[in-house]
Amino acid sequence: MKIVVGLGNPGKEYEGTYHNIGFMALDKLAKRLSVSINKGKFNSLFGMGKLENEIILLVKPLTYMNLSGQAVRSFAKFYKVNPEDIFVFCDDIDLPKGTARFKEHGSGGTHNGLKNIVWELGSQDFRRIKIGAGNDKSMDLKDYVLSKIDDESLTKIEDAIDEGIEKFLSFVKQQ
Repeated sequence: MKIVVGLGNPGKEYEGTYHNIGFMALDKLAKRLSVSINKGKFNSLFGMGKLENEIILLVKPLTYMNLSGQAVRSFAKFYKVNPEDIFVFCDDIDLPKGTARFKEHGSGGTHNGLKNIVWELGSQDFRRIKIGAGNDKSMDLKDYVLSKIDDESLTKIEDAIDEGIEKFLSFVKQQ
């Protein structure tokens, strides 16, 4: 089993913001795998599907970004999934818009959602698919990540999400 988490904030006011890129990626992956993310558990929405012979659990924590690790830990414990089998889609302000990066492990860096997952799991050994959100240095960071993505940037980000999904799918298929 693989747990795939999309990081974001619940609520209409956060839809289409940079900090919800993880939710956007999970929605695209769910569509690709024909999975409905409509069940509730551990303060999250989730759905389950298959890729090859692997069960894939798609999770959207509803705890808000900074407490995402609570849901990740709960699902990992309940389903007895090791950190190495957890994948997290998230925004990354340190990557240019339109960039996708797959990381095997590492610290949470500047991302509070990732930091909380590291804390809750007690491990840095989960995988990340980071989607470049860029950074508008003229704005406060919190204001930037919670701002709406403009149309030009959205096209780049959607392309990066597609690239990130392909990296995830390839990784799982090669195992």
